[in-house]
Amino acid sequence: MKKKRKKIVTLAFKREELLYDIKNVAFVEGDVMRTENEHERHQVIDIGEDGNIDRVTRMLDLAFARCVELCYPYSKEPTWPETIMDDVLNETETYVMRMRVPVDYSQTTVTLLERLIHELLVSRVLWDWMSITNRDAAAAWFQKMNDLEEQIKDALNAHIGRVRLTLTPF
Repeated sequence: MKKKRKKIVTLAFKREELLYDIKNVAFVEGDVMRTENEHERHQVIDIGEDGNIDRVTRMLDLAFARCVELCYPYSKEPTWPETIMDDVLNETETYVMRMRVPVDYSQTTVTLLERLIHELLVSRVLWDWMSITNRDAAAAWFQKMNDLEEQIKDALNAHIGRVRLTLTPF
């Protein structure tokens, strides 16, 4: 059996870019809230402030781990003989996903995946934050998050492998 050639595709998501989008959207969400209560409004807008940013960091970490898992056929990595994990809060500067894809994997699919994953990371954080500060908006962000996950799955499944039909005399 002939071994298929692979290439490495690296997707990098900069924390600074993700936070920029998250803060901008949270500001708009707070600005368009149907409330006269400025305290409620500022709770939504202050997503990137001290204390709140810790929650955002943990949700970005979780969302990124979910994205790597969604891309499992290509992103799987072996565990080391001894793997130790801890829950110490660290701010990752750049989230990096390495994928082993067939040599003929489409650049357009890679571009689509990069953009969908970026949006999913932002949406996951906003859904979590809205579930705390603006429950009226949380359902829309949850739906957007699920839609993005499905789009990622669709993009990956379109390229899992070629379907070959064998000819039969029947």
